[in-house]
Amino acid sequence: MTSTLEHYLDNDSGAGRVMAHARLLLDLARLFEAAAPAGLRDVAHIANYKSGKVVIHADNGAVAAKIRQLSQRLCDELSKGGAECNRIEVKVQPRLIPFQSMPSTTKPLSAGACAALSSASASLPDGPLRKALDVLLARAARLE
Repeated sequence: MTSTLEHYLDNDSGAGRVMAHARLLLDLARLFEAAAPAGLRDVAHIANYKSGKVVIHADNGAVAAKIRQLSQRLCDELSKGGAECNRIEVKVQPRLIPFQSMPSTTKPLSAGACAALSSASASLPDGPLRKALDVLLARAARLE
């Protein structure tokens, strides 16, 4: 089964071209890993290649700017590695980060803090600041 699948993917039809392009992208990715400074290897990756243009996706704007600064050097290194590289196009494309619930960092107020806030609230005239302190004190009482 595996040899049949490989034969199908390697022949000259559309699947073969897709497989050849995938291999080219893997080769470019290896060359990029070797040529890029250590800090950029984890935050940028080869996205595509067409007619001598290498497309690189950067996780954020700062990374994209740094790659643009290094684009000529990277292009030269990719060309030395055997890929025809005339120019590099950089796009900001943040990777999806799986949602992780954050642990609650809510800490109850100490008795002294509650007493000081209660005294401050009692000395204030009615208004938004006094209401905010009263809400804070009510939440603190629920956490105890």
